[in-house]
Amino acid sequence: MARWNTIARGSALAAVAALALAACSTSEDPATSGEPGAPAGDGLIIGSLLPLTGSLAFLGPPEVAGVDLAVKDINDNGGVNGAPVTVKHTDSSDTGNPQITKQSASELVSAGASVIIGAASSSVTLNAIDDITNAGVVQISPANTATVLSGYSPFYFRTAPPDSVQGAALANLIVEDGVKKLGILVFEDDYGTGLRDVIVPAVEAAGVEVVYGKSETFDPAATNFSAEVQAVTSKSPDAIVIIAFDQTKQILPELLATNFPGDKLYFTDGNTSDFSADLPAGAIEGSKGTIPGANPADDFKERLQGVAPEELTDFSYAAESYDATILAALAAIKGGANDGQTIADNLAAVSGANGGEECSSFADCAALLADGKDIQYKGVAGVGPFNANNDPSSAYIGVYVFDGDNRPGWTDAVFGEVPQ
Repeated sequence: MARWNTIARGSALAAVAALALAACSTSEDPATSGEPGAPAGDGLIIGSLLPLTGSLAFLGPPEVAGVDLAVKDINDNGGVNGAPVTVKHTDSSDTGNPQITKQSASELVSAGASVIIGAASSSVTLNAIDDITNAGVVQISPANTATVLSGYSPFYFRTAPPDSVQGAALANLIVEDGVKKLGILVFEDDYGTGLRDVIVPAVEAAGVEVVYGKSETFDPAATNFSAEVQAVTSKSPDAIVIIAFDQTKQILPELLATNFPGDKLYFTDGNTSDFSADLPAGAIEGSKGTIPGANPADDFKERLQGVAPEELTDFSYAAESYDATILAALAAIKGGANDGQTIADNLAAVSGANGGEECSSFADCAALLADGKDIQYKGVAGVGPFNANNDPSSAYIGVYVFDGDNRPGWTDAVFGEVPQ
């Protein structure tokens, strides 16, 4: 089990809202040359494999902005190994479009990227991770949480914690709220079932009866969920956890039509988003959700707005995307070269796995490295150093409560250590 500390309680500080990006693949400062393993003089090429289209497109804008802000901070402070960093953005899409994912990954490898930030979904990552890591390219996901990815490859890292942390946080929340009978609606997906498999034993150990969803799942491609809604509500649960992505927009109207209480729902990072345009006002007011990551500081949000092409109202995984990019650059500096192997070999060290002097900005960390010192980068997302599985050794999980407009607002952040 994870160890928990509540660090903040109070009124909501920020609303989280879905913001879709245009349905196209874009690039900024397109890469011009180089191969994975290019020497330092060629300049570090960073690619992103993030959702610009599909059911996860609401996650794309803050993640892309996080990468872009990091690259700006890096290049404004001397770049990496004597050259500016180049960034190339591509579309990961979602699990329904694996051909887009693989095409984008191939494009980035061919363009000479030494590190790829993404994907947002664990299942999308599993469609491309072998193509990326087998090419000697480092992959750092800012949002993958499936436990199956822990220790997957020496070239795979993530700045979001595995579901062992979020699952424990959500389970604790359910228990603290006094739920006695719990139903779970979960899609058949590595992320969905992996998170479910953490939640179930945790709540059962505290005496909660899971009356539906321990083995039942639904097809992610489904568009009608009346059978699943009828099945779970027939068990008379006190509360229901919904673990899904965009399918939640179809599930909620059917579930609420049964007169199930709208304040007795729990959401996870895949669907803790803005439902103001999808439901009547107050429909899910009081329900709760969790998203890995601390609530970003206001000044960081303002800086993100400065690089985003459109106004951001959702900041999910922006901090994790920023930190992933900064860590990759620092690893290249520590190793003295821009190739994937060098970055992979030095990521744990610059994250603080071996101790070192704490620093919280690229400029300060790079200066310490130039002086030959060991560092511990203390990033925006607040995650701990990489462990032996290339997961964060600790992380924050944000707790959100839906308001009268059906928008989630941040209320708590709990700290958890990743079990090994």
